[in-house]
Amino acid sequence: MRVAVIGGGPGGLYFAALAKQLSPAWEITVWERNARGDAFGFGVVFSDETLDGIAQADPEVFAAMSARFARWSDIDVRHRGQVRTSGGHGFAALDRNVLRAVLQERCAALGVDVRYRTPAPPVAELSDGYDLVVAADGVRSPTREAFPDSFGTALDERTARYMWLATDRVFEAFTFIVEERDFGAVQVHAYPFDERRSTFIVELGEDAWRRAGFEALAGREFARGESDLASVRRCEEIFADHLDGHRLIPNASKWINFTTVRNASWRHRNVVLLGDAAHTAHFSIGSGTKLAMEDALALAASLHERPTVTEALTAYEAERRPVVESTQRAAQASLEWFENIGRYTGQDVDRFAFNLLTRSRRVTYGNLRERDAAFVDAVDTAFADNALTDAVRVDSVPVDADAAGRGPAAPPMFRPLNLAGLTLRNRVVVPPLATFTSVDGRPGEFERAQLTAQALGGAGLVFAGMTAVSPDGRATPGCPGLWTDRQEADWTSIVRAVRAVSATPLGIQLTHAGRRGSTTVPGPDGIGRPLGGAGWSTLAASPTAWDSGYPAPREATPADLAAVTAAFAAAAARADRAGFDVLELQFGHGHLVSGFLSPLTNRRTDAYGGGLDGRLRLPLEVLAAVRTAWPAGKPLVARISASDWADGGTTETEAVEICRALAAGGADAVDVSTGEVVAHQRPPYGRSYQTPFAELIRHATGIPTIAVGAISTYDDVNSIVLAGRADLVAVGRAHLWDPMWTLHAAAEQGHTGPGARWPEPWRAGSRKPAGPRADRVPPRLHLLREEAAPVHRRWLPASAARPLAATATR
Repeated sequence: MRVAVIGGGPGGLYFAALAKQLSPAWEITVWERNARGDAFGFGVVFSDETLDGIAQADPEVFAAMSARFARWSDIDVRHRGQVRTSGGHGFAALDRNVLRAVLQERCAALGVDVRYRTPAPPVAELSDGYDLVVAADGVRSPTREAFPDSFGTALDERTARYMWLATDRVFEAFTFIVEERDFGAVQVHAYPFDERRSTFIVELGEDAWRRAGFEALAGREFARGESDLASVRRCEEIFADHLDGHRLIPNASKWINFTTVRNASWRHRNVVLLGDAAHTAHFSIGSGTKLAMEDALALAASLHERPTVTEALTAYEAERRPVVESTQRAAQASLEWFENIGRYTGQDVDRFAFNLLTRSRRVTYGNLRERDAAFVDAVDTAFADNALTDAVRVDSVPVDADAAGRGPAAPPMFRPLNLAGLTLRNRVVVPPLATFTSVDGRPGEFERAQLTAQALGGAGLVFAGMTAVSPDGRATPGCPGLWTDRQEADWTSIVRAVRAVSATPLGIQLTHAGRRGSTTVPGPDGIGRPLGGAGWSTLAASPTAWDSGYPAPREATPADLAAVTAAFAAAAARADRAGFDVLELQFGHGHLVSGFLSPLTNRRTDAYGGGLDGRLRLPLEVLAAVRTAWPAGKPLVARISASDWADGGTTETEAVEICRALAAGGADAVDVSTGEVVAHQRPPYGRSYQTPFAELIRHATGIPTIAVGAISTYDDVNSIVLAGRADLVAVGRAHLWDPMWTLHAAAEQGHTGPGARWPEPWRAGSRKPAGPRADRVPPRLHLLREEAAPVHRRWLPASAARPLAATATR
């Protein structure tokens, strides 16, 4: 078999070496336009997981790499003149040029034909002349450009600027430096990669970059290989205190906008993409070289395991794409966190450090506790001590250690919160969960059973869900309502029944489904279908059907809107009389009021349409009417869709302005959801994918927020609360799986404080039952015990103090 490899970077070389090992008879040729000894880049970082794969696949390469590794386990966060250190992470880094040299030598020893200073022939020519073409030709891959229809490339170029540098200061750990200057926030990602140097990546937002004077310094075209030396010197000035007399070392260093590369397909006939040509992930969560070498291993293995090239390439992409997409989701979260770092710099140093470390959602509260319990304990204590100083309009009650000061603080999710005069014993919310079991809008025995079970389950607040304010405001015939005396009596009975066994605060969500109404109960796909002749006429901001096959709604007249507003107010008064403690207004998910907020669904030209002020008119009228009917001493919450997940929909800026207006109109908190506004939405589903919107609104407006959506673990709840991403966390489907979810979360964490009160009749079950073989005591099987790895490991080479010899600067 004849194999052509375009690009002699680490990914291309590693693939060539592995493929040649597995199939010595293959003819493998690598084209590399640069000379063998040309130096590009600085250090690269590897995870233990990747290194295990390299050690198994090629022990010789692993041994050569290991001999040159810088190793450490700490992360230092430097902010506001202070340092916070989290240990137990485990890093290995080395000079990228050393890695290339190791792989070059390995390829030479195996008989791979590497052609240096030789541009590859056109990819179409290679495709015709070789059995396989591996395109490891980088982020600006000419191969992708040659077959655009096959690869379907999408490039997401960000606005933040970064510059890749080195320094002869040897940092002892992975170091995040965050400086607040008059021009804005600027950050550094730094780590050692040998005994004399560290990588030093400077990053800042575009506005800050301009205000700092970098636009003027970088205001010309730089030749290939040339560095922006004026900007380098400016960075030395900004970070002089952290460089401690050392200098920055450029290597073709200039300002860059990071581009995330995604491809619909990684292959075209016998041509396959590898590394940055196929995908990129922001440098803040790892190394592109690491991903490329993982690609190389998977591709070589697939070719060895499959009988044909076509089957091998299909298997390679099927194996690697889920891994890469998971990495890209984490990288996107991390990238956006750093782009918006100014939102978080006002946090106290402990909480800021925790927020930074958990930014990608891959590292969590529990994960950090396993690595370095002392670090998490310190952040927990700082959170408890400073809870009352949070810059949000909410009274967070601190819970300290036990009375003697010996025990750890309560987990963040079990800290109480006073919201508009109502004390919640913890931060967990059971969101409105529809049962679709009502008849004529009357809640029945299942609603009673569900609310009772969930109120006994330990959450701080439990909502009854999707309650219509009028008959035509129902989503389905099985939805409950609150527009008649009989319905009010039913709800009153349910609330009293719950109150008899639990003191958990109860809330109810009021809504008018608008054009989302008159549908069947959702099937397994979660979608309700039109009722047809058995349905009722629907109402909306504009006469646009939800989707094809759905009837068009009637455009609401001013008289209709006045009636809807009055219905919301009347239902709110009934909810108060029924005994509910909290009221939520459904202003999201494409229901009637949501349809007025979104520019995709509101095409009106009257006072209720047009710009945001007009689109806000109905929500604010409803809110004002409800606020009058609902007691001032009871919390009033509004749920919104902060994004429509469709072009032309609600922007982040508009979402913030909507929440500011709702807060000014009397809302005490915002339940921040997204989507379900238009049928053609494309949400990036994933774990806690909506939480960044709750965080944005909380920091931008000061109004308390509820995070909701794909949150199912207590670890995520703890992370969200402690990082300051939301004040409360709604856990929905997990409470359907286990109505006792909150109390079981307390038992798992060994927490028995006031934030997790077990019902007295069930107290005997408050300890987690023993598992299978729990009574087995294993024997000792090792003569000498293996010492546990230290939590804190610094990179302290003996030669670190030596100055780096002068090198040419480009």
